[in-house]
Amino acid sequence: MQKQEFNIKGMTCASCVNRVEKVVSRIEGVSSVHVNLATSKAMVTAEEEINQDAVQKAVEKAGFEAEPADNIDKQTENLQFKIEGMSCASCVNRIEKMISKKDGVQAVSVNLAAGQAQVETYKGAVPAGEIEKSIEKAGFSASLVNTKVQEKEAKNDPQEEEASHLKKSFLWSAVVTTIVLIGSIPHMMHEWGNWVPAWLSSPFLLLILTTYVQLGPGWRFYHNSYKVLKHGSADMNVLVAMGTTSAWLYSGAMTLFPDTLTAAGFPYQLYYDVTTVITTLILLGRYFEAKAKGKTSTAIRKLMNMQAKTARIVRGNEEMEVPVEEVQVGDLISVQPGERVPVDGFVTRGASSIDESMLTGESLPVEKREGDEVIGATINQTGHFTFKATKIGKETALSQIIKMVNEAQGSKAPIQRVVDVVSAYFVPAVVLIAFLTFVIWFFAGPEPTFIFALTTFIAVLIIACPCALGLATPTAIMVGTEKGADNGILIKDAESLERVHKVDVVVLDKTGTITEGKPKLTDVLPAKGFDGDTLLTQAASVEKGSEHPLGKAIVEGAKEKKLSLQDPDHFQALVGRGLEANLNSNKVLVGNEKLMKERTIDISDYSEQAAELAEQGKTPMYVAVNGTFAGLVAVADTLKENAASAVRSLHQMNLEVVMLTGDNEKTAKAIAKEAGITRFIGEVLPEDKAAEIKKLQGEGKKVAMVGDGINDAPALAQADVGIAIGTGTDVAMETASITLMQGNIEKVATSIKLSKATMRMIWQNLGWAFGYNILLIPVAAGLLYPPAGILLNPMLAGAAMAFSSVSVLLNTLRLRRFKAVPSR
Repeated sequence: MQKQEFNIKGMTCASCVNRVEKVVSRIEGVSSVHVNLATSKAMVTAEEEINQDAVQKAVEKAGFEAEPADNIDKQTENLQFKIEGMSCASCVNRIEKMISKKDGVQAVSVNLAAGQAQVETYKGAVPAGEIEKSIEKAGFSASLVNTKVQEKEAKNDPQEEEASHLKKSFLWSAVVTTIVLIGSIPHMMHEWGNWVPAWLSSPFLLLILTTYVQLGPGWRFYHNSYKVLKHGSADMNVLVAMGTTSAWLYSGAMTLFPDTLTAAGFPYQLYYDVTTVITTLILLGRYFEAKAKGKTSTAIRKLMNMQAKTARIVRGNEEMEVPVEEVQVGDLISVQPGERVPVDGFVTRGASSIDESMLTGESLPVEKREGDEVIGATINQTGHFTFKATKIGKETALSQIIKMVNEAQGSKAPIQRVVDVVSAYFVPAVVLIAFLTFVIWFFAGPEPTFIFALTTFIAVLIIACPCALGLATPTAIMVGTEKGADNGILIKDAESLERVHKVDVVVLDKTGTITEGKPKLTDVLPAKGFDGDTLLTQAASVEKGSEHPLGKAIVEGAKEKKLSLQDPDHFQALVGRGLEANLNSNKVLVGNEKLMKERTIDISDYSEQAAELAEQGKTPMYVAVNGTFAGLVAVADTLKENAASAVRSLHQMNLEVVMLTGDNEKTAKAIAKEAGITRFIGEVLPEDKAAEIKKLQGEGKKVAMVGDGINDAPALAQADVGIAIGTGTDVAMETASITLMQGNIEKVATSIKLSKATMRMIWQNLGWAFGYNILLIPVAAGLLYPPAGILLNPMLAGAAMAFSSVSVLLNTLRLRRFKAVPSR
């Protein structure tokens, strides 16, 4: 993938941006264009080397000027970092700001739930160590993630380790807090505390115990607060530390200097119970949070555990078992029943049925014979076979899936960026509200005013919870992408998952998507003066060098009849029309009606027969020799077994389904009717597919394009959501937003359903997180005290704050019960 930046002159508004993006996106090979009005720059992405002249001319034609920026032709790379110490959305915002200041950094996405940062840079422009230093400067620890780190984490999950540490902290804190609560009863309710021993209710003992909780299990709040405050920022830890420290210090001062403080007008009040209970409850919330986070991020560990550890390599007549890391491309590998296939390759000897459910989500085994592809980590069920390794290490399908799932879980949905902006101002705003609350009640509150003001001050600090805001979106994205992987649906990034739910039109490419993509020869109709075998021999000889599936079907049909084919001379592919070649000094044309008309060849006597074939769903192909019509050959591509049920599922979701094909109108109509599709677009040249998608978008539709071929790539890129069939080409898969790991287009409905479920979960989480803060911060500030006498106890505030984050995570985990759209 090549990326290149251009400086654009003359843009003044959003419509200028739109115009530049449109003209550049039409350039051949360009897969995406992003224009930034604020910086007057355009980032152009292409599969191959970018044509600078074409980009400049296209922009100039649109009325602007373009010149390449300094970072031309630099390839980008994605670096992933594991980050420790984040606790809320403001941490995310701070890290992203620090990293984005580095020259050469193109994009940054920090995921609170995953504890990771995805950083896109130009290769070699920013050393990983520099990014780690930036993260550490922001007050956190960071380490670059690589395969070995991931494998280690798959065995020693950091979330589990954190949960274990929090559990110990909570238990010790809970034990001490229980003693403090009992000892505080005489100070809170004199008539109820007669049974408590005097030594246990001693303020000095309570001070010692509370100090242990504050500086022992609760030390993490001070440690994390220091790291962020020294960089001029604040987060949830600061709020907790301020609230508990206020109560602890006031109580400690009152214990050590009671006469001095009471004489100065400060009322005698001890808050040891408040301090310890709040700390304990928040630790409990953090523990539940860590456990829930671990459950949301099981996908990578699950995939890692699927990898085979060893491979049985065949050398000569001997088999030797070696670690899978030592397998080389070209090695012959033996696989026994019950074993995992170690790497990717193709079968050279033997046959078997293989469980590919880890890839496709389908439980039925797949039969494999000589020449068939096998994928690493799939399970051999019945037979013994030998295969040749073609992809190893990071190149295997499983490694690519792990990489894609990892990047998707670490990416950020557009909605999360809005939340992050809000969260960046949240903590300072809460601190300001807390101080204003203290001041107002100190001067206008009931007696004792200081105690009342201090109570509301602590309650406001503790009740506020940016943690829930920070977790609402990324946890749902993590579970959503995991459920996608479980169902054989690979989602490129969080933005793709968010976009899918808005789709109202699904465009299906015909060949290889709706149909099997392996058509067969059905009819040979020679014209007068030609016999059937001669006609088929000439057509098949011309198609011999073609990669088109229709051409291959003709060649296979000739081979089945054991006809001898010739090698064509001066072979030429005529895009969207057919082929031209010389056979023994004869010029032979094989193609559609458009080609015959271009060459003024009379086909009128056979137009009726061609129409009948087309109405039957067959593709008629005309053959001409030396300018004379020689006859028709017809090829039919059969509908996939699940195509009609997939279309029904999409219709039941109130989605419009459109079929796109290069076939003539009659053939397209026949296939569409069989599949249950009412709207189709036929006779579309490969280069015009993207234009047809644009037309649909021009109708105000949100379009999902489903395809599998190289010629589908521009259309996949143009669509609001590109969905590639995993049985297709790598180019189509790379261009698409979503990849279906098998040819089953029923997964299209499942991917849309999954997106809707994920977005519904995100909105529920955000609704709870925002609603919680909007409603309870005023209550904590004492807003209900004048009319109703209601004042929120800081201990209840601590419990509510802990529950807020946990509730968001528990709600998200409901998404794990997601079920795929059933076959109909």
